[in-house]
Amino acid sequence: MSLSEWLVQKRNLLNKIKYSQTELSESLWTKCNQCNLLMYNKVLEENLKVCPKCLHHFPTSSQDRIRYLFDLGSWKGIDNDLSSTDPLGFADRKFYSKRLIDMRLKTGLCDAVQTGIASIHNIPVACGIMDFRFMGGSMGSVVGEKLTRLIERATYLKLPLIILCSSGGARMQEGMLSLMQMAKVSSSLHKYSESSLPYFAILTSPTTGGVTASFAMLGDLIIAEPGALIAFAGRRVIEQTIKEEIPDNFQTSEYLFKHGFIDLIIPRTELRSNLHKLLSLYVMKSY
Repeated sequence: MSLSEWLVQKRNLLNKIKYSQTELSESLWTKCNQCNLLMYNKVLEENLKVCPKCLHHFPTSSQDRIRYLFDLGSWKGIDNDLSSTDPLGFADRKFYSKRLIDMRLKTGLCDAVQTGIASIHNIPVACGIMDFRFMGGSMGSVVGEKLTRLIERATYLKLPLIILCSSGGARMQEGMLSLMQMAKVSSSLHKYSESSLPYFAILTSPTTGGVTASFAMLGDLIIAEPGALIAFAGRRVIEQTIKEEIPDNFQTSEYLFKHGFIDLIIPRTELRSNLHKLLSLYVMKSY
């Protein structure tokens, strides 16, 4: 082996070691994009993906929320295999059918919501949890159908209902079929309300578009995480429409709480205990 070949191999080896060290470092640490605190991923996970310094709420998956909220082993999923087709043969940069396959492989989910029956400190509840990782938590026909079936089951079993919202709105790839889900879920919630059962809507960041315009704002009690983006239209669209600048915190949970649109702001680390207190009041009332 010539000297030049040996030098090339050595440089490649050093670059490979440097890349591996960087990759390992990134897999161990997370930097908060609000206060710049550098923390171990394990510390962040133990704090339910909430920054221990500034309380910034990092995005989290539906699987994580199931683990954070419910009694160990109590979650029983409903309609797990229900998945969307491609009714319009829609294509943008890629075919919608291909996009669905990619999302299923990436997230391990069949669509953007998980529904099931679980318990919080032995109080049974029906729960739907939207997952922003799956096409931005967009509401297509499957999301609407799964939530409708969940609400109907909660009505039949006389269970309290919880829906955790995280969505960019209606799914454009399904056109009118997606928009119809707003009315379908809202109608089933109306029938549910006639049974005098409690519905807790929990708004996480972001909750926008058709989800905000329907079931996210129909809760008997509307709860939000701190600093959550909650809106219907985007900030730029609103400013261009009304020809005015809007406040910096206009679409945050704190702004909506101040103006009476939501009832409570509860940090993720306290959500399980607070839900238990609220559910306990309902259980006491029912007896």
